[in-house]
Amino acid sequence: MKLVKLIANLGYGSRKDVARMFREGRITDAAGEVLYADDKVEHEGIRVDGEPLDPPAGLTLMLHKPVGYTCSTKDPGRVIYDLLPPRYRLRSPILSSVGRLDRDTSGMLLMTDDGALLHRIVSPKARLAKVYETTLAQDLRGDEGTLFASGTLVLESEDTPLAPAQLQVNDPRHAALTLTEGRYHQVRRMFAATGNHVEALHRSRIGGLGLDDLPAGQWRLLDAGDITRLFGAAA
Repeated sequence: MKLVKLIANLGYGSRKDVARMFREGRITDAAGEVLYADDKVEHEGIRVDGEPLDPPAGLTLMLHKPVGYTCSTKDPGRVIYDLLPPRYRLRSPILSSVGRLDRDTSGMLLMTDDGALLHRIVSPKARLAKVYETTLAQDLRGDEGTLFASGTLVLESEDTPLAPAQLQVNDPRHAALTLTEGRYHQVRRMFAATGNHVEALHRSRIGGLGLDDLPAGQWRLLDAGDITRLFGAAA
């Protein structure tokens, strides 16, 4: 792939913008020598304004999404792309969220421009466990764990029972729910089916990956070892 197209696809600007960056001497090699558009250089040897070129297609990251952000490229309010380098929104192929967290839910969100990996993660066959920490409006009544684990709970407006889910009670109004599927607003609707309301919801883990000490609003790139750990804890 020609350098102008490569750099444009990474979101640094249009091809016209990138061609101008070459003319201005802003694109160099690792030693600081100015590069030209027709040069042959390995990806890791390219610098833009002295900084290493962003990772090529196949980029995957973990974002600690705060409450108040929408998983969308366009929204009147704040969107998850506001938390990333601006050019990440412009990458081609697009950097997409793997599933969604609603505006009022915080926690782990995976993002990738690798379509095959995205589909592998969301596939029902993967059975990746997702852990949600909940704060409830009312005390648990006591039978929720049995109901959620039964595989018989049918949500309102649906016909198919939910897959069994595991509930870990921390105290009467705080519990962790582990799911292996991802229906629309599933956690909130499950507790609503028991007459309760979820006041706060936080996803802390997907598969074998946890947020650990990643602060809210921050992100980190995932490497091959992370992807191995992600799938290493399939149900």
